[in-house]
Amino acid sequence: MSHANARKLLLLLAACLVQTAVQAREIVDMIGRKVEVPERIERVFGSAPPLNVMLHAVAPDKMVALSFAVTDDGKPYFPPRLLGLPVGGGIFGMGQQMNAEAVLGMQPDIALAWQSPFTDAARVESAFAKTGVPVIFIKLDELADWPAGLRFLGRLLGREKAVEAQAAYIENSLRKLRKFVAAVPERRRPRVYYAEGPDGLATDCHRSFHTEAIELAGGYNVYRCEPKSHTGMERISLEQVIAFDPEVIVTHERQFFASVRNDPRWQAIRAVRQGRIHLVPKWPHNWMDRPPSLMRALGAQWLASVFYPTSYRFDRHADTRAFYQLFFKVAPDDAQIDRLFE
Repeated sequence: MSHANARKLLLLLAACLVQTAVQAREIVDMIGRKVEVPERIERVFGSAPPLNVMLHAVAPDKMVALSFAVTDDGKPYFPPRLLGLPVGGGIFGMGQQMNAEAVLGMQPDIALAWQSPFTDAARVESAFAKTGVPVIFIKLDELADWPAGLRFLGRLLGREKAVEAQAAYIENSLRKLRKFVAAVPERRRPRVYYAEGPDGLATDCHRSFHTEAIELAGGYNVYRCEPKSHTGMERISLEQVIAFDPEVIVTHERQFFASVRNDPRWQAIRAVRQGRIHLVPKWPHNWMDRPPSLMRALGAQWLASVFYPTSYRFDRHADTRAFYQLFFKVAPDDAQIDRLFE
């Protein structure tokens, strides 16, 4: 190679290095890790269902996969682009674990990881190591974590203005709920059972993020314990539920909701005898749980109106429509909203 050509090659390499340096930036994620990410982030993989909810609200145009399939009931609430995305699973997937090769094929610029009390950060980093995709942890445990998480993602993706209104909505909802609940003595709070599974005999501790919306809404979760894992759904017996004698049953299981009123085994329970069984809406994302997400800001307000129908104001149509417009850019009509509760 001639001296002139060698010099040209060195100049070309130097230019490439400068361009790379300009196009990359270092950030600090929400658990204090320094991560180098592209200057412009266009393709994002969310490795857990709560992160998919966050991306749906903040940057659906940048998503490369969903954590779960969308049923026909949910399709009206998703932009067409998202309905065409593959289901990529995740580290905490809903029955589908992440395939590193498949994720790599999606060519994400970054991957988001869910930081919760049960997250094994080393395990998550190891899972992504073979992809070479920068992984960024976002702390999302209680609903109170979501405003900071939204603002972090907004800065990362250049969506600061859009997320500010969303973060403020959650903060205002929490203030309203806390003020209301603080005025209700614990002894006057309704006893609530959270029924999971087709038979209604799985549930979650009162200190679990799976049931946080019940406590935020001023309900007294009858299953008092510390959660053992992020998965939850601890099995209990019908005899235990009868002993709890809840005043209200909350469930997102349609099969259980449809059958429990006519099941003679459940008639000893006050909530069943009095018809106080409530189905949690599930679309575009569950209002309470599975996954525990920003939807709790809406779900907890609805639950407060269920627990305290004469004193907590919640307009099911207007308040739901406003929330969906703010977070998902859709405006369901009254009939669509009513169907969420059927």
